[in-house]
Amino acid sequence: MTYEAFNDFCRSLPVTSYVIQWGDSHVWKVGGKVFAIGGWENAEKPAFTFKTSESDFLFLSDEPGYRPAPYLASRGMMWIQQFDAPDTEDDELIYYLKESHRIVSLGLTKKKQKELGLNQN
Repeated sequence: MTYEAFNDFCRSLPVTSYVIQWGDSHVWKVGGKVFAIGGWENAEKPAFTFKTSESDFLFLSDEPGYRPAPYLASRGMMWIQQFDAPDTEDDELIYYLKESHRIVSLGLTKKKQKELGLNQN
């Protein structure tokens, strides 16, 4: 996935905002909380970082092309970085980006979720 495709996808998710920070990284937030980061380190291939469930974190930590996210995972947070995956895994990345958005939005206060119209089913 390219950074352009990453940004287009994240933009399509509900109530997101975008900022460039941390050394020109593409940072996506929901309700003011980060759910996805494109970039973050100088590498030949794009790298994408996202929050996961505990089970996905354990699974992806051992998968080729994925690793516990630098900085975040070392502080006990369930964040994974896809750093060397073939383009054929774009659908998988999209799944994990949607999940990260969902996990982070559920972590917002009920008041904030209602205010933003999130998780109201």
